Amino acid sequence: MPGISPGPLVSIAYHSGFGHTDVLAEAVRAGAVDTGAAVHLIRVDEITDEQWSALDSSDAIILGSPTYMGTASGAFHVFAEATSKRFAPAVWRDKLAAGFTNSGAMSGDKLHTLQFFTVLAAQLGMHWINLGLHPGWNTSQASENDLNRLGFHLGAAAQTNVDQGAEAVHKADIATAEHLGRSVARTATVFRAGRLPTA
Repeated sequence: MPGISPGPLVSIAYHSGFGHTDVLAEAVRAGAVDTGAAVHLIRVDEITDEQWSALDSSDAIILGSPTYMGTASGAFHVFAEATSKRFAPAVWRDKLAAGFTNSGAMSGDKLHTLQFFTVLAAQLGMHWINLGLHPGWNTSQASENDLNRLGFHLGAAAQTNVDQGAEAVHKADIATAEHLGRSVARTATVFRAGRLPTA
């Protein structure tokens, strides 16, 4: 239809060691799709040239990794280093970026992983999108089922017991990841519309 901007293209570039981050990535995807975005789900430990091209053409890239030993996984760090080929030519400049992570502990140094994502995005000239939710589960009337139950602002953070599989990812954390996907897709829609010709 004339005058209607197409939906944004969002890519989710992530690594999952034991399946927990897979669950979050699917939730982020669902949130973005619900808002009208086309979404590529890309596992960075098996990324192809075609998927690199998809990242290059995306309006937004959402980064995801488990937090291992206070930072993103080794596989994600390999991917992060490989993005250096996009640095000098500024291939990802002015794209949107956001992030999500999971660890076994409530804190688990997840903040450091999200900060690592923000620095990587900044080096590549991207614009960071925060979670945009008030902290949940922080009053006597609140619940562990609240959105953003762990109280992170920089991105979506989840906690899953280390002796349980992907089926144990908390429903509130899944819903928080969905919120992140919707938020990024909505913002990308605004940015994309601003870049399109008005004629």
